[in-house]
Amino acid sequence: MPSPCREYEPAEDTFLLCDYVEGLSGRAALDIGSGSGYVTRLLERSFEVVVGTDIDHCILKNQTYPARNRVCCNAADALRGEFDVIVSNPPYLDTEDISFPDTDGGPGGVAVPGRFLRSAAPLLAPGGAMGMVVSSLSRHTELARLAASLGLKADIAMRRRLFYEELYVLRLTHR
Repeated sequence: MPSPCREYEPAEDTFLLCDYVEGLSGRAALDIGSGSGYVTRLLERSFEVVVGTDIDHCILKNQTYPARNRVCCNAADALRGEFDVIVSNPPYLDTEDISFPDTDGGPGGVAVPGRFLRSAAPLLAPGGAMGMVVSSLSRHTELARLAASLGLKADIAMRRRLFYEELYVLRLTHR
């Protein structure tokens, strides 16, 4: 049954993140902006504890792929502890304002992903990795600079070409 809320349905960017997640395992994983719960449920197969966060309570309550542990908060602001893997398919469209929180990333397409990154960085366990979907149409190099200022190293772990853009999974690790 479809969600009664404006839920971001799994699409090419979701499937790219799923390809990144495939084969990862560990103790704890976090999916920031879990939306439909699709990626969160995939993580539940390989991690002991998985948490999915979303800012929209309606979406969390009515997830198409309901995750076991759902927390309504901005990015990861309500969480403490350490996660071996943190993933996010944040809103990354380059928009002047944020009218649609499931797709609009703000100016340069990096305002929302930057907030997610600042919120998640303190939760990344030593030796852990964060994977974040970004677009070639956004100013993703700004995210890499932000990551460096937070003590993280950024590299492109995966890429997928679409007819109008290229999507990347930016992998972030402690330096």
